[in-house]
Formats: sequence, C-alpha cells, structure tokens
Amino acid sequence: MRMKVIFGMIGGMAILSLVMSAGGGAAPGSSGEGIEPARHEGRRFYNEDPDALPGFFGMLKWALGRHPGSWHSYRDLPPGPPPPRKVGPGELRVTFINHSTVLIQMDGLNILTDPVYSRRAGPVTWAGMERVRPPGIRFEDLPPIQVILLSHNHYDHMDMPTLVRLNQRDQPLVLTGLGNSKYLSAEGIRDAREFDWGQGMALSDSVRATFVPAQHFSMRKVYDRDTALWGGFVLEGRGTRVYFAGDTGWGPHLEEIHSRFGDFTLAILPIGAFKPEWFMGPAHMSPRDAARAHVLLKARVSVPIHYGTFQLADDGEDETPEEMRKAMKAAGLSDQEFRILEFGEGRDVPIVD
Repeated sequence: MRMKVIFGMIGGMAILSLVMSAGGGAAPGSSGEGIEPARHEGRRFYNEDPDALPGFFGMLKWALGRHPGSWHSYRDLPPGPPPPRKVGPGELRVTFINHSTVLIQMDGLNILTDPVYSRRAGPVTWAGMERVRPPGIRFEDLPPIQVILLSHNHYDHMDMPTLVRLNQRDQPLVLTGLGNSKYLSAEGIRDAREFDWGQGMALSDSVRATFVPAQHFSMRKVYDRDTALWGGFVLEGRGTRVYFAGDTGWGPHLEEIHSRFGDFTLAILPIGAFKPEWFMGPAHMSPRDAARAHVLLKARVSVPIHYGTFQLADDGEDETPEEMRKAMKAAGLSDQEFRILEFGEGRDVPIVD
C-alpha cells in the first residue's frame, strides 16, 4: 500500500505540486485578438496572477494533513453507445467520456479533448494514478478524430499511450500550448501545432480554434515545471461558440474570455480535485466556481468534467457531482442549463442563431 501511495504521488506530481515559436499564429483581426499572450521569463511561463498558486510548503501542509473522501476500487462498468460518425453543418453534440476527455462534434468535425484511455495516468504504465472505472466510450467506438485539443502536459491530460494509438489510427491534428510538441514528437507524433494565448487557426471552412488563458501550471518531470504553456480552447463554428476550459482555477481570465468572444453555446468546465479548497482552489475550479463561470460566460449549456475517474485530491468520488447539484440549485440553474452527463452519455446541444 505504501508503494502504491508513493507511485501515485510521483505519477500525480504535476497535479499535486502546486508551487519556441508557435506552430501557427493567429492572423491580425482573428478571434484571439485582444487576448494577452502569456508572460514568460527565460524558460518559464506564468499565470496572469503569478502569485495565485500556493508553493511547496502549501503542498507539504496538505500532504501531511489529508482527509480524502471515499472512492470505489476499480469497477468494470459498461460503456455508453457509440457516438454518431459525425454531425452536420450547424449542429453541435457533446459526449462525456471520462475525466477531461470529451468528444465535441460540430460542423462535420470530430474533436477530442485531453484523451486519456490508459489504466494509469503517470510516467510509467505500471505505476501512477489508477482509474476507478473504464472510459465511458470504448476506444474502438470512437469515430474518426480529426483534431485533438491538449490543454496542458499533466499525465491525466497528456496521456502518451492514448495519443500514440490515436495517431496510428486517425493521424489527427494536435493543438496545444507552447513548449508541448517536444513531448509529442518524441513519441512520433509530428502533426502538432503550438500556440500562445490568443493564437489559433482555422480547422475547416467553418470552424476556428483559439488557445485561451487558464490559471494552472505545467509539469511532467521534476525539472520542467512551467516550461510549457497551459490553457483552454475556444471553438467557433456556424452559429456555435464552445469553450473547453481544460484544467483551471477561478481567475480573471474567465471574464477576459467572455469579453473577447461573447456568450457561449457550450461551456465545458472542470469541477473536480477541488478539496481542500485553500490549496486546490487556485488551480482547480470547485462546483461552486463552475456554476459562477456558467453565469459569467452566459453559456446556453454547460457540462462538467474532471471528476469521477482519478482520485487526485480529497473530494470523494460521488461528492463532486453532489456538490455540483447543490451549486446549481443555489445559482438557480436547471439540469437543462448545467447538464451532468453520465460517463459515455452524449447530448445534442441546441443552437440559436
């Protein structure tokens, strides 16, 4: 048990240790105009508020005084039904697979976020954080993926075995932040584009992606802290605007994103790994923060992610969605506005011109 805890902490170090040129920039007048680029000094990148995250002693205080909630051991639960092969022009569908892995289908494109299908999230396949349930959609049932959005390089978001499988099967284009393509190219994944905050590119004649700020950090090894950029994505299509927040705490970037892009058709917001809030809050939104973000972004529909798959913090497996329902009720949000999807569940999102 002690070795399992040690390897779990090593595999999750990028999550727990809260302490270069772009491959395709946005042209003048593009949707990302007005978003400030990330600040960096030397090799390191910084949040908009560089002092937002607690440091090493905060991590030590949390590690020594943990009160983790209850989680199941692994359960081989049945998957959801295969998603459609694609949706038509002007249509939008979202499927929650697990953790931060979401299938976004819009205007004929199949876009996958932070794909994680491995049994463990960590630097090696035999150790690290172990999932408590299988992905909600079988890998074999995924439709052809044209684009992958990688928010940052933590092991529970940038899962190399899954990325290699997808690259071998579909050869998708990978979009990510500055400094991350070196990890991908080392595994033979060549078709990757790096972006600074505010940069982006057209994915088709009707869909554009822009990399936007988040309040988080990056790390895969003990010596590469914050040497690659983290963020979220905004997708603009025919009458649709989708925000994938990636992994983020509450911060000024949310208001900045809404000010630049306007109201959202769909917001995909993280709610898990939020306890204790004094430590996790700066880097992970709580359910209450996600409800506030839904209101601030004026999202027509929001979907929560980043819970119920890996035990990253002290919130329990079932506690996080329960807290989300309480936050929805307190904010006056219906389950049609904030949809807590089952693992493997997909829903069409109504479009308003």
